[in-house]
Amino acid sequence: MPALASQPVMYVWNGSSKPGPLSVNIDLSEQKAYLFKGGENVGWTYVATGRSGFASPTGTFHIMEKIVNKRSNRYGMIVDSNGDVVNSNATAGVSSIPPGCHFVGAKMPYWMRITGYGVGLHAGAIPHPGSPASHGCIRLPMNMAETIFQHAPMGARVTIMQ
Repeated sequence: MPALASQPVMYVWNGSSKPGPLSVNIDLSEQKAYLFKGGENVGWTYVATGRSGFASPTGTFHIMEKIVNKRSNRYGMIVDSNGDVVNSNATAGVSSIPPGCHFVGAKMPYWMRITGYGVGLHAGAIPHPGSPASHGCIRLPMNMAETIFQHAPMGARVTIMQ
């Protein structure tokens, strides 16, 4: 029987018992976020940031909103009255909605907004670790998104660099 391909390590977290607020440094070239508490590195995680045409912003930001179960009001899918997906890659206000159908925003668990124009950190797919994949948000593995959500207070610093 062939050996199963090993999954890459997606994150490391050693910050649960460390004092101080959490801050996040995101390196777009590596598609990784580095986590700090009290100035000490307490972990890292792969991220999936904005793909071509949907660049993630760079600079220093602060978490301005936190919502456990958020849905996108821009990206998602169109479903019919039975809940069957008609269009799995819809954009609100752009994609046509057939009669009897409606738009359902993509799930963005553990949403942490960092801009006034809809960019944030949240749980989401990282299909190819080390490669961009999003519409501009910073996607995180589910467990790490929950961890950051729990440890990063409102106002926590998020720095995104090339």
